[in-house]
Amino acid sequence: MSLGALYVVSGPSGAGKSTVCKLVRERLGINLSISATSRKPRNGEQEGVDYFFITTEEFERKIKNGDFLEYANVHGNYYGTLKSEVEERLQRGEKVLLEIDVQGGVQVKEKFPEANLVFFKTSTKEELEKISELLIKGLSKRLEDRNITIKLTKKAMAKIVEDGSIKEYGARPLKRSIQKNIEDLLSEELLRNPELSGIINIDYKNDKFVVKKTKR
Repeated sequence: MSLGALYVVSGPSGAGKSTVCKLVRERLGINLSISATSRKPRNGEQEGVDYFFITTEEFERKIKNGDFLEYANVHGNYYGTLKSEVEERLQRGEKVLLEIDVQGGVQVKEKFPEANLVFFKTSTKEELEKISELLIKGLSKRLEDRNITIKLTKKAMAKIVEDGSIKEYGARPLKRSIQKNIEDLLSEELLRNPELSGIINIDYKNDKFVVKKTKR
């Protein structure tokens, strides 16, 4: 039996690697490697399905023994990829997919040179600002018959750019998410004020988008 192949998808938050890995799993049937973690299981999580749950002491012992292809400490909890998990699946001829950060990707490539490393870069601030501008233009165009123009405050624009740098999605999912938030907000505002027209300023306040003020 021929050996399988290891694919490492790496990149910073906001680069779109989660979206790509989801499509790979759905369309190509390549499953993610199951990571080990020292944190407690959350409601509904299953041992050996979502994670391998081990104690902090056991995790640190495995680190000393060199049992991990890569690992990291995130907010006080360890997460890592066990060599045994990957090697056993490769021996069975399976294709294995790892979705990890840049540091983890470098660790895997150093210990497993034959791994196929795919790196995604995140959208730049300028790209995200262009996306948000196109989004608002699109919303405003659909509301032309109501004589409504949408404008973003600096805080709202900053939130869109910030979300693009911290979310585990690419620009397209971000665009849909922001668009839905603003469309829901406008729908509520129009229900309250059916005669609304003019300029609607969208602000970001108390962790949500809000209508700051309107001008006729």
